[in-house]
Amino acid sequence: MARRLWTAAVVVERPLAREYNIAKTSGLCGKCGRELTPGEEFIAVLIEPGEELQRQDFCGACWDQRPGADDPGVLGEWRSRVPDARQKKRLFVDDEILIDFFQRLEGADEPARVSFRFVLALILMRKKLLVYDKADKLPDGRDVWSMHLRGGEQTFSVIDPHMDEQRIADVSQRLGEILEGEL
Repeated sequence: MARRLWTAAVVVERPLAREYNIAKTSGLCGKCGRELTPGEEFIAVLIEPGEELQRQDFCGACWDQRPGADDPGVLGEWRSRVPDARQKKRLFVDDEILIDFFQRLEGADEPARVSFRFVLALILMRKKLLVYDKADKLPDGRDVWSMHLRGGEQTFSVIDPHMDEQRIADVSQRLGEILEGEL
């Protein structure tokens, strides 16, 4: 007897698709109103009282005392910690954003943009997205690297501005600030 495998497909019509913006923590307990302190664990819940999703945060004590732990109005819950406002946030940038920024700086000749592009090239090389091919000299004596994106054929020219470690660190910091602003 042959076994038959069945698969099911769920069709969602376009009008049902919605975009939900879930707010960040308010920093206050939704029951007692106490300010949540940096590093404190809290419980966030997602409810849908009407057409919009709402987020509520609770301190541990209020969460433990809540009646009706299996509230059907709660769509989801998760535990988190209140971030420390003084702690620098780590920047996570999509690889495509880095590549796009790198490509948009192609042909730039202002020193700051040349330095930005060089640092971006180093970052993309470290991520193994950009491959170094060779180095040449321009007629004006500057060194230029010939590179390509992994899996691609297009060649990119990257001018080596011969920056010291401190200059690379400064440009990296500024680049992070710019990318954070774009996001």
